[in-house]
Amino acid sequence: MYDYSKLESKIDIMVQHLATYIHDYDSAYIKNEIFRAYEYARDAHEWQFRLSGDPYIVHPVEASLILLTLKPDIYTIQSCLLHDVIEDTPKTWEDILEVFWEEVAFLCNGMEKLSKVRYRWEDRSIGSLRKMFVAMAQDLRVVFIKLSDRLHNMRTLKHHPKKEKREKIALETLTIYAPIADRLWLFAIKNDLEEECFKILHYDAYRSIKKELKELSASSIAFIENAEKEINTLLLGNVNNYEIDYRIKSIYSIHKKMLKKNLDSAKSLHDLFGIRIMVNDISDCYRVLGLIHNKWSPLPQRFKDYIALPKPNGYKSLHTTIIGLLKGHRDQPTEIQIKTHEMKEYADIWVAAHFEYKERGSKIAKDINWVKELKELSESSGNSDFLSSLKIDVFRHRIFAFTPAGDSINLPAGSTAIDFGYYVHTDLGNHIVMAKVNGQVYPLDKELHNGDVVEIIIDKNKNPNPFWMSFVKTTKAKNRIKAWLKKEDKELHRERGKDIMNKYLEKSGLSPLDKDLSIFKVFDGRENNIEERWRIMEQIGDFSIPPGIILKKILKTKGNANQLSIEALSSTHTSSATKTISPVKKDLIIGGEEKLPYKLCYCSRRKLPEKMVAHINSKGVITIHKRNCKELQHANKDRLLSAYLKGDADTVSFVQLRFDVMNTVGILRTLSDILYSMEINIEAISTEKIDFEKTRIFLSLQIPEYDYLIVDRFIERVKMNIWEHLLAYEVEKEAIK
Repeated sequence: MYDYSKLESKIDIMVQHLATYIHDYDSAYIKNEIFRAYEYARDAHEWQFRLSGDPYIVHPVEASLILLTLKPDIYTIQSCLLHDVIEDTPKTWEDILEVFWEEVAFLCNGMEKLSKVRYRWEDRSIGSLRKMFVAMAQDLRVVFIKLSDRLHNMRTLKHHPKKEKREKIALETLTIYAPIADRLWLFAIKNDLEEECFKILHYDAYRSIKKELKELSASSIAFIENAEKEINTLLLGNVNNYEIDYRIKSIYSIHKKMLKKNLDSAKSLHDLFGIRIMVNDISDCYRVLGLIHNKWSPLPQRFKDYIALPKPNGYKSLHTTIIGLLKGHRDQPTEIQIKTHEMKEYADIWVAAHFEYKERGSKIAKDINWVKELKELSESSGNSDFLSSLKIDVFRHRIFAFTPAGDSINLPAGSTAIDFGYYVHTDLGNHIVMAKVNGQVYPLDKELHNGDVVEIIIDKNKNPNPFWMSFVKTTKAKNRIKAWLKKEDKELHRERGKDIMNKYLEKSGLSPLDKDLSIFKVFDGRENNIEERWRIMEQIGDFSIPPGIILKKILKTKGNANQLSIEALSSTHTSSATKTISPVKKDLIIGGEEKLPYKLCYCSRRKLPEKMVAHINSKGVITIHKRNCKELQHANKDRLLSAYLKGDADTVSFVQLRFDVMNTVGILRTLSDILYSMEINIEAISTEKIDFEKTRIFLSLQIPEYDYLIVDRFIERVKMNIWEHLLAYEVEKEAIK
């Protein structure tokens, strides 16, 4: 039978502590309220036990004791005692509301919501972070409770039998909760969280530093005793009502500094110890500073006056580093912080120090601008746009965007919808044609923000654009784009060769290739097995054999060599495309999407032009232009979208391209490979020698009329893939009708 009297004595300690700063109520009222919550939680968790074997109620009591360091109100302590009741017992929010204040039910409900998030870090996104921020905006006390809850869980995590689970929770704590505590200036909780995580993730290093600190304990005692003696001698009679205390650098901070400085021993660090002097007022701070600088030598570069110029979060103090304080013990630099008693309280609990107590023991935040902004934001905006306006920057170089289903994606700051798409799935990135952010069309090259809800629209006929390499942020996106642009294998060459050959056969009035490639069974005076026939397709597909030469040999074998001439092949450069005319002009298709809002540029004279293109600006507004509109001359090509009337998608055009390149082996193959990967139909290829070093390549391409921008993307891809070979190029986009 568990002895609950030990827990009840801890509840008494809570009551005594609360009574020291809550003066609106007597200790009898406070005791009644706290014991009421304790007994309710104890009974609700009656048959539940921790992995340590303790009754479950031990956890909320210990978490509440941790919370006491932040000077919580009655509601917050009650909520901490009850924080797992909704999640782990049959009790509901309504049950708690019936027994306790509405504020307590609200805080308990906030804690229950935080427990229902899926975690992913690195390969897992941190879905909880958004929940944490939303909770902070609604009431920071939810986060105070959560941090206290997490710290006690970390202290008892050793009882979990699975090492992977322990490490997973420790990593999660180190990457989510410790930074939040740090940003909230709750250093004691932050240091304790980091130490518990460090103990689990790097036990050997933790044990080594712990051992060194134990060996330094004698020096620590000497430091404390002698430093106090030296400073007392200096200040007695000169400053009234001062206090001196000390700090020893946390184990995890020591570890990080050793790594940064490439040190093997904690003993090599010169700032393991620090001194704080608290005085009555600001004038005393500067008086103490003057006395210290007159007695010991200060390091000029280490002096900081955060009283004259407070930190952005409001922190105030004087920081100085001196030499020679304890010559007989440690001849080393010693940091001294000088502040008022009020400044120390602020520094110790920061956000909590900005809560004032109102009727019934509640408290509200004051004097912290960002807290006020969070509260106003939570009242004026919904969850979908909350984080996009969030001012807190816990992870300064990360953002959290969301899928339409609500899953969170953790990306580097500056990431775009393309980075988002590749993170979710390679196919989404490879075939993205448009993005909608928070329900609005969004440029692919525009940065995403915290809290954006991103919808990716794909078209299987669209492939990665080389432009993207100039602005995508994530390594994954860059690697996937490169992989696509370089993608080559045997099957690809075979299929490409078959497609090319079928087009030549069709133009010559011959039947397309069958599955056995029978036309090559006897070819060029020899008999070929099936593997050898496919080898011919590979050579056509990788452009090591021109398809025109193959066709000539086929026709010669059939006795029809005269049916083909160079002139006939050249005529493909100027053959006309048949335009499919839709009898009814239907909806406008922009980037493959119907019914998108748009406006008309003045160039179109208030009607849809015959040849049009859409432009999306940084605000997501789509404008329809004529393709030769002057406004588009300097537009970012990746902000242009195809636009055509439904029913006109089958219209095709021919485009002539000329490349002047270095006469290098493989240049034609590179061009052809890029065209094939982009599914651009090659009508004809021809070359002419300019001089010994240079070659001119002519390409005749068949493209969908609406997708004329694909030519620009092709040119950009060529520039990125073979820029070292490319001297100049000219492009003619005139469609031959």
